[in-house]
Parts: sequence; structure tokens; C-alpha cells
Amino acid sequence: MPRFIPYDPTQSKLVAISYADQLQPGTFEFAINHLIDHKLDLSIFQARYDNDDGGRPAYDPAILLKIILFAYSKGITSSREIQWCCENNIIFKALSCDTVPHFTSIAGFVSGCPQEIEDLFEQVLLVCHRQGLLGNELLAIDGCKMPSDAAKEWSGTLKELDEKRAKIKRQIQHRLSEHARLDQQTSREDERLQRIKQTIETLDQAHERIDTFLKTASPRMGRGKQIKEVKSNITDNESAKMTTSKGTIQGYTGVAAVDKKHQVIVDAQAFGEGQEHHVLQPVLNAIQARYQRLGIREHLYRDGVIVTADTGYANEANMQYLQDNGING
Repeated sequence: MPRFIPYDPTQSKLVAISYADQLQPGTFEFAINHLIDHKLDLSIFQARYDNDDGGRPAYDPAILLKIILFAYSKGITSSREIQWCCENNIIFKALSCDTVPHFTSIAGFVSGCPQEIEDLFEQVLLVCHRQGLLGNELLAIDGCKMPSDAAKEWSGTLKELDEKRAKIKRQIQHRLSEHARLDQQTSREDERLQRIKQTIETLDQAHERIDTFLKTASPRMGRGKQIKEVKSNITDNESAKMTTSKGTIQGYTGVAAVDKKHQVIVDAQAFGEGQEHHVLQPVLNAIQARYQRLGIREHLYRDGVIVTADTGYANEANMQYLQDNGING
């Protein structure tokens, strides 16, 4: 019977590792590390820090960008999981130089720098242009429905939300009456009283959320042929209630535009609208403005670039827009 060298995948071993050797040329992690260290201007992040004369040193934006972008390339979008990777994964350790940013620092960086991240995206796009990765011959536009953290149960027109507020108020009054009735009984029902008290607190919070929203909100109007009010959402009023192949969600329509030559994304936006034909013009305008701003093309569409999109983006207004602006769609 043949013999083999035994192995145990559960074993632990202390080894000397050169982090630089883990980032091999030709890999995505090597490209991220090189671009961020040598090609991108990260001074755009400096204004968000105010610890020159005191306070704890902050994590370098370069480190945060490296681990976040590499995590995204692996489908990892959880800040807690990114922190875990920095603690356990050798490539993440190499990119972070063995630092372990707390997940709150990672989440705060992503959510707190929307304009800086867009500026960084444009820097990367300019690098792609200089490397000849943009063909500027055909742009493909498509989108997908993405759920948000907002609960669809908190959606409704202002009238529907007002009715929900009234219903919650009636429930609060009923629970308060029940609470008072039980308090007057000789036998004590502490456990039931406590449950009623907690229910009243929950209903009070829900009533306050709706009441606060209704005092400041205006009706949210749709953009269909017949202008009518669409559902607002108390948690995230920029999102929309939309139907997908997997059911109804509260979320956004994510739209990306891609250059044909090497599938480089030239624009990506999220819209709180379920119908895609409303987002075609903002996307095309954003691409044109970006190309002009970066000096890639002054008149992208006049130079003959072809724009493709599926029939979800087609309506009479968009056809007229394409014709008026000389866009080959």
C-alpha cells in the first residue's frame, strides 16, 4: 500500500512572511497597491481629518482604500467581515501592512466620503484612458434592483401614513386602558403588565417616527404619464418600493454604463425609482460631463459613440432626447 506524507489542515505554524512578496505582479491586489501608492492623489481625503496637534492617529486612507477595494473584488461588502479578513487573511494583511482597522472605522470611511470616492473613481478612469483601456466606441447601459436597509412596511402615501399613525394612536389608547384596568385588580399580574408596558413603548416610538415624518414631508410625486403621488418611506425616503422577479423590495435601481473595449465602468449611479426610462438622461448627461471634466472627449456623442440599452429605457421622451442631442442610441 502506498505511503504519503501526512498533512493536517487544522495545524498552526509560526512562519516569517514578507508582505511585499504576497502581492505578485499581474494580480488584482498588486494593481490596487501600485495604483493607490503611486498613481492616485489621496490628498482629497485630508480635509476630513483634524488631528494635527493632538488626538489619536488615524488610519491612512491608502490602507482603507486598499482593503475595501480588494474586499469588494471578492464580493465582501460587510465592514465586520473586512475587519476579520485583516486579522486572518494574508493578502489583506499585506495590503493593510498588518494593521486591523475597526469595522466602525471602515464603515465610517465609506459612508463619510461620497464626494471623495467619486473624485477617486474619476482618477482611476483617467488612468484607464491614459493606458488605452477605453475604446470610446460603444457604451452599454444596464441596471438592476438593489434592496436598501429601509423596511417596505414603513412605506405609503402621506394619506396612508396618516391612517397608520391614527391606527397606532388607537392601539396605544387601548393598551393604556388595559394597563390601567389591570393596575386596579387586587391580584397582581406583573408579567402581563410588563408586556403591555413594553408594547406601549414600542407603539409610542412608532407613532413618534410617523408623526415627525409627516410634519416635515411633502408628497412624493411620480414621473409617469399621469403625475400622481407615489409611496414615501419613513426610514429612507430616497428609496422606492419596486417590484422585482424575487418579489417587492424597498430599494434602488443601480445603473452602470460600461465601455465596450475592456468592460471598464465609466458611470455608476443609484436611483430611487423603479422604472428605468427615467434614469437614461441623467446617466448620459453624467457621462458627458465627466468626459469633458477629465479632458477625455469634449463631445463624446457627436464623435459617433454608440449607446446601447434594453427596452426598459425606451419611451417617447427618451427617443426625442436622443434625436435632439445627436446620440446614436
